[in-house]
Amino acid sequence: MIPLLNRRRVLTATAAGFLGLSLPQATMAQTAVQPPPKRAKTDEYSVTEPVSIEVNARPLAGFDTRDRSRVRFGELEFRSGLVLTSPFRGFGGLSGLRLDAKGERFIAISDKGGWFTGKIIYRGKEVTGLADVEAAPMLGPDGKPITARGWFDTEAIALDGSLVYVSLERVNRILRFDFANGFTRALGEEVPLPLPARKLPFNKGMEALVAVPKGQPLAGTLIAISERGLDAQGNILGFLIGGKTPGQFSVRRTEDFDISDATLLPSGDMLLLERKFSWVGGVGIRIRRIPLKSFVPGAVVDGPQIFFADLGYEIDNMEAIDAHVTAEGDTVITMLSDDNFSMIQRNLLLQFTLVA
Repeated sequence: MIPLLNRRRVLTATAAGFLGLSLPQATMAQTAVQPPPKRAKTDEYSVTEPVSIEVNARPLAGFDTRDRSRVRFGELEFRSGLVLTSPFRGFGGLSGLRLDAKGERFIAISDKGGWFTGKIIYRGKEVTGLADVEAAPMLGPDGKPITARGWFDTEAIALDGSLVYVSLERVNRILRFDFANGFTRALGEEVPLPLPARKLPFNKGMEALVAVPKGQPLAGTLIAISERGLDAQGNILGFLIGGKTPGQFSVRRTEDFDISDATLLPSGDMLLLERKFSWVGGVGIRIRRIPLKSFVPGAVVDGPQIFFADLGYEIDNMEAIDAHVTAEGDTVITMLSDDNFSMIQRNLLLQFTLVA
């Protein structure tokens, strides 16, 4: 492990690199997350077929590097965390995550156009590792890996029943996969987008996706939020795609934070994961909580900060967030980092309990 002082310096020096459709109504929002068949382990991708891979996990001693006994951070309470590594050469760049209702089975995406699926292993409340992990390249409409088209930087994932939506930031597209037809072998089809979404700035495109399930305000809507596509007032652009009230909105931008990801709580509030970098202040992440009902065409949405962390804590390039409720009734927030396939960054899996 890099000592904290050195790790701060290295991460600070490289942190700049961090940086009209009708959708079907959702039924069970997590039905796309199903156990894949077991396959032989390997250290590289097949051209189009899934492969079983090994992922090693090292537990974190705590979240606050200065006080390992501290567990309360804003409205979150640290449960546990892991540093993930793998001999599989394609493992890394983890930029999106969705869990099943139990917080066990997962679908994650790499920003190099790959799927990772598997199961989170728990001992009591603590995460201890990953099992049955499988890697596969995303396939386009022609059945070939999307990277063959020059499509990459897959940044966000949303689930709607068996449908899986993935945003491609560099080319400003969203693909829809029906996991009922082949799981990670499903072919992606383009989702029609409003023109402003197609014209987002290069490398600042759609970074967060949320499919709103049945029973919530905006049911049947896909919410897409850019990383740093700005409106005339300097706020971050977002889009309501499909549903009864499609349109454009903005997220109030403050303190130079950009969007990393988003997820919905059972209450109907959205958690917005954000990050920032400056040569003076270094790297920071925060979570804001925003009522889902405030997302309407023309709105500028905002909400209170419920969590903040900088390099004094066990963070990296945090790019993914999801939430689930345990059998005991705890709302658990899971975050995942993107190591950018860099030797000086880490793939972190962090879990917290929402306590307020």
